[in-house]
Amino acid sequence: MTGLLGILSAFGLSTAAGLNAYIPLLTVGLLARYTDLIHLNAPYDVVEHPVFLLVVAVLTLLDFIGDKIPAVDHALHLAGMIISPAAGAIVFLAANSSTGAVDPVLAAICGILAAGATHVGRSAVRPVATATTGGVANPVVSAIEDLISLLVSILAVLAPILAIITLALFAIVVVRFIRRIWSPRRTASSRQ
Repeated sequence: MTGLLGILSAFGLSTAAGLNAYIPLLTVGLLARYTDLIHLNAPYDVVEHPVFLLVVAVLTLLDFIGDKIPAVDHALHLAGMIISPAAGAIVFLAANSSTGAVDPVLAAICGILAAGATHVGRSAVRPVATATTGGVANPVVSAIEDLISLLVSILAVLAPILAIITLALFAIVVVRFIRRIWSPRRTASSRQ
């Protein structure tokens, strides 16, 4: 069962990286360094190195602030098309390093796909929030993304099944939100 829970943990962490690339890296690094909740084998133990943690903490803070500023958040989302999948691969590989349940190449691909797909979904929601609220909701949406990334990152280590359930519920809410926004537009355009 440890192998399956490790895989679920890795998927939860990499998916959280699609919402905020730095929070899962910081969470894994801090938990590996200061607790016995997660163990990282070389070379992935670099994630718990103090210099790595300091750099990621600074990037987390800059991303947290920058993603609340309308012009900056668009630039961060473009950069996130590369950064989020890379972070997803790193956290998937790191989480998988102690169990080795998944081949490293497959683990990297899974991390890239999970984080990349989540980031693409996140990037699809943001323009809808911008268009419907004139950008006023963007800081709120960003804060929710950050909170969910943190929650899922912690759950992925402590209770991987709950992390996957949380992600599924979040996905359902996002899909319903998008459908609600786009349904009136389709109805109005079909009347014309």
